[in-house]
Amino acid sequence: MPNLEEPGPPAARQLPGHIAAALAGAGGATDSAGQPWAGRSLAGDAGKIHNFEDDDGTADAGYLTAVAALRQGTGDEAGVVAALATARVFIPIVAQLAEEAESAHGLHADKQADMALVTLKAADGRTALPAFTSAAALAAWHPEARPVAVYAARAALSAVAEGAELLVLDPGADVTFVVRRPGVWALAQQHGWTPSYNDPELADEMSRAASGFAAIRSIRLLPGRGVVASTADGSVLPGGGAGPELQVVLYLEDGLDAAGVQELVAGLQSEWSRNVLFGERVDSLEIKLRRAPD
Repeated sequence: MPNLEEPGPPAARQLPGHIAAALAGAGGATDSAGQPWAGRSLAGDAGKIHNFEDDDGTADAGYLTAVAALRQGTGDEAGVVAALATARVFIPIVAQLAEEAESAHGLHADKQADMALVTLKAADGRTALPAFTSAAALAAWHPEARPVAVYAARAALSAVAEGAELLVLDPGADVTFVVRRPGVWALAQQHGWTPSYNDPELADEMSRAASGFAAIRSIRLLPGRGVVASTADGSVLPGGGAGPELQVVLYLEDGLDAAGVQELVAGLQSEWSRNVLFGERVDSLEIKLRRAPD
């Protein structure tokens, strides 16, 4: 029978050399709270510096499963965003020159540099924040960027703080998935997200507004043409595109001329734009006109 013994305390982890040297040079034997460094152990859970200390840099398994389901047609956009709610991602940070100095020989050199988030411009001009599900994907996209590990909810908060309406997962990779503004807001608030084209509460609100226009017999909400995304090999995914996200089909009574249709659509869009729920849950839309069935 094997001899079982109580495990001893974990071996103390030594301070990294550059930190130890900085402490010695500053003459500081205590931290900023006055607690002594001597005898302190950095081993075990109590010594972890951040939530991702044991992170191997690979993509979150839940996210990969959700994307695989999307590719196979058994999943949807909502499932991918739901998987992101608990996933770790990497945000790229790059050095940005803040102050430049001129040497005695007239050469210019960096005097001070700040670290800054990287943002992108989407095709429609909006600001997008890139995020990466793995360290390898970030390195392939920008080798000089520093990967900062955060939960996707924190990345969404950063996107909001930067004025970005889109969160772009793995730009340049085999699968690039775009989370639009309503999904970004939902992640930032740690709420669930339902795509606008599948949102019954939104459909009721939009139908209620449309009921004020006699020429509109009914409306229907469908995925917009911008919902689909393409992989690097040309495969089409039923989600993850940049938009337009929502297609609204208006079924109109016969007899309206072009000017009447234009006035009706403008009035309806004005009604929707004043609706708080519409503003929160719709990122972009396209309107299709159909003749109401007899």
